Amino acid sequence: MMVEAQLTDRLLMIRPANFGFNADTAATNAFQSPEQPSGKVPVAQLARAEFDRLVELLRQEGVEVLVFEDTDFPVKPDAVFPNNWITTHADGSLITYPMHAPNRRAERREDILEQLESRFEVSQRYAFESFEDQGLVLEGTGSMILDRVNHIVYACLSPRTDIGLLDKFCLLKQYKKVVFHALDPEDKPVYHTNVIMALGTDTAVVCLDCIPDESEKKELSESLTRTGKTILEIGWDQVCCFAGNMLQVRNQDGKALWVMSETAKQSLTSAQRDLLGLQSKLLASPIPTIEICGGGSVRCMLAEVFLREKNNR
Repeated sequence: MMVEAQLTDRLLMIRPANFGFNADTAATNAFQSPEQPSGKVPVAQLARAEFDRLVELLRQEGVEVLVFEDTDFPVKPDAVFPNNWITTHADGSLITYPMHAPNRRAERREDILEQLESRFEVSQRYAFESFEDQGLVLEGTGSMILDRVNHIVYACLSPRTDIGLLDKFCLLKQYKKVVFHALDPEDKPVYHTNVIMALGTDTAVVCLDCIPDESEKKELSESLTRTGKTILEIGWDQVCCFAGNMLQVRNQDGKALWVMSETAKQSLTSAQRDLLGLQSKLLASPIPTIEICGGGSVRCMLAEVFLREKNNR
């Protein structure tokens, strides 16, 4: 089994062209709101400004960001969230994923995959979207929290996370799965695992209170503890501020960074910030338009690139 690193210093991001509230995803994403920001600036323009600030912040901290421009047609209101349709892996594999909402499926772009293949060593490509016609969905690292070092995938089951496809991923990548059910205060399934859980090298941010089954909660906690993670518990009020939707990366000097939205950072207690900051810098950027209208935050905007560069560069 190949030894993998948990963190990367290279991210893929999509600069949105037509960002906006997506009615086709709202049925399963309780974090979305059709509320429009006050003022005369169009939502898509606000989202691009928020996107650009985050990219600039990451680059200033020494993280490489591969920015791809969204295309105007077809209109893709959620193109800013590429982590749902692509993952890359240190063994040279690249996987694309089936999406729950039909109007999100155009986000998978062959031109982006070809550009990745031109620069990086891609040894295998797997197209899980072939299962979309069967109604089966697995939305990348929205659905799956990957412990790449210990080859464990954590996932809360929902209409966007099919256990059969999760099993196929585990078989393909030789991962063990830890699955659970997570519910919001209205007893509706949490749509994505990455809004209630984030995994770093030493710390796991997780909302255990939204897992009603005690045996599932115990299995999750024990797996995290057994693999050396300190559990940082967050409450549902913090989940609603996207405190679970953060990502740990590293810069090109090897320094670890926890990347999150300003809303998420402000929701953390001083003790929680101190714990996260023990071995990692906290990096926060304001993205209120993307969070309110899109129902996702910083982690959703970041697709990690673990592929090796070709020798001819």
